[in-house]
Amino acid sequence: MKVIGVTEFGGPDALAIHDVPEPHAGPGEVRIQVRAFAVSPTDTGVREGGRDLSQAGEPPYVPGMDAAGIVDEVGEGVTEWSTGDEVMAIALPLRGHGGAYVEQLVAPVDSIARIPAGTSFEEASTVPMNGLTAVQILEKAGLSQGQTLVVTGAAGLLGNYVVQLAEQQGIVVIADAADKDRALVESLGADHVVPRGDEFVAAVQAIAPHGVDAVADTALLHEDAVPVLRDGGVFLAVRGWQGNGERGIRFEQAAVFDEYHSQAKLDRLRQDVEDGVLTPRVAEVLPASEPGSAADAHTRLAAGGVRGRFVLVW
Repeated sequence: MKVIGVTEFGGPDALAIHDVPEPHAGPGEVRIQVRAFAVSPTDTGVREGGRDLSQAGEPPYVPGMDAAGIVDEVGEGVTEWSTGDEVMAIALPLRGHGGAYVEQLVAPVDSIARIPAGTSFEEASTVPMNGLTAVQILEKAGLSQGQTLVVTGAAGLLGNYVVQLAEQQGIVVIADAADKDRALVESLGADHVVPRGDEFVAAVQAIAPHGVDAVADTALLHEDAVPVLRDGGVFLAVRGWQGNGERGIRFEQAAVFDEYHSQAKLDRLRQDVEDGVLTPRVAEVLPASEPGSAADAHTRLAAGGVRGRFVLVW
């Protein structure tokens, strides 16, 4: 089968199409004929060699944590899935069955869910990794209805999902947005939209002068966002920033790799999409089999300003 990955770590041009042996579903697993996979910022760490390689096996090293497609092989003992089922899956690059930039993905049954009704493979492929990250952020925040959450980077896809799921839970959301993204962020249901940049802290403090209960920092503002928190609040980081514990603030780190076996949560995300709570967003669809498509997606993603996900299709 064809995969997109790297044999030597580097920039976007290190990505290439490779032929590897066809995988097969083992006990408790299915094989998915991948129709679409999403390109996310976390994929660059695999491409650049910035991830743990202790379980990576031999190259090519394949990025990707999101896929959607059709079950075409069912392993021993699997009764809840059949060939022909349309599913979305979270994948784990550099361990287990590897990343999602593949024609065929083997997945444990507890790492997949049906795609939302009325949703394309392209749209469904944007849900697993970012959706599960958003769920974990809100679980770690532990907020109650009426408490206040700041979401930085609200115009990005992860920020979109955090805003929408928090609103569903009755949390008061203060989201940041550049002028060009204000309409998008308002459409997500944020209670307050404040400017990005130098005015951010003052704008939040004008709304919540005693500090907010939590910050979901998807924009990686780190210490620049801490002043908006109340003493004893919660700061949720997505790239491993640990904070310093000042003012009794609880610093938490989202680790979506821990959600590989979270089928119930993934199926709940399916329901959220069907109910209109969550809005998948595709920036552009590119052909996976065309050399350079993955590199182009990585280059344009790094340039910033992308709203939604680049999705590659076989």
